[in-house]
Amino acid sequence: MPDNLEHSDSFSKNRSNYGGQGDGREISFLDRCVSQIDQALRTCVPGSNQALRSSPAQSYDEEELDSNQRRHIAGLMRINHTGEVCAQALYQGQAATAKLDEVRQSMEQAAVEETDHLAWCEERLDQLDSRPSLFNPLWYAMSYGVGAVAGMAGDKWSLGFVAETEEQVCEHLEEHLVQLPENDEKSRAILSQMIQDEKLHGETARNAGGAQLPQAVKHAMTAMSQVMKKTTYHI
Repeated sequence: MPDNLEHSDSFSKNRSNYGGQGDGREISFLDRCVSQIDQALRTCVPGSNQALRSSPAQSYDEEELDSNQRRHIAGLMRINHTGEVCAQALYQGQAATAKLDEVRQSMEQAAVEETDHLAWCEERLDQLDSRPSLFNPLWYAMSYGVGAVAGMAGDKWSLGFVAETEEQVCEHLEEHLVQLPENDEKSRAILSQMIQDEKLHGETARNAGGAQLPQAVKHAMTAMSQVMKKTTYHI
């Protein structure tokens, strides 16, 4: 458990004011829209996010990597960064349409915790002299819409969607671990911690009542993620 968990909890409470639950006052529709736009900009504009936890990569020295290795690692980390952009959008979309306050707050808390991953991946891309995907605003908009629809379908489906999303994210993170050069301990440390966090988010969603999604929905999610990965690796 991170040492600064108390800061994370405090931060999530401040962020949850977006839903009108933080201080007992009802937040207007306009305020919610402004908050959503602010979050979208923070997610998509490089350098706008600060991690609450230190990057796991800082414990390791940068090893000598050739140009092909650096390009490949950057492609993988760009995919992972875009995955976190999509996760932010999904959670925000679901929080906007969740029917139960506790589910809304759970989504917002998950989004806060995913911000660490976003910042870690962006920092690693900087170290590799690379950048996030140019398509991130598009992926954010699409993922937000999917999250909003999942929220409107009902909280058990929304939570089930989170659980399935995290399961698929863990699968591709584990694939990336295998593809990393053996001497890239910095990227390996980041992905390993992300896998731990994502598994916890998925288990939490299942335990909170998340429903198993139909196979057709799972296949559609997989197909969409494949398109995202192939596109984002290069651009």
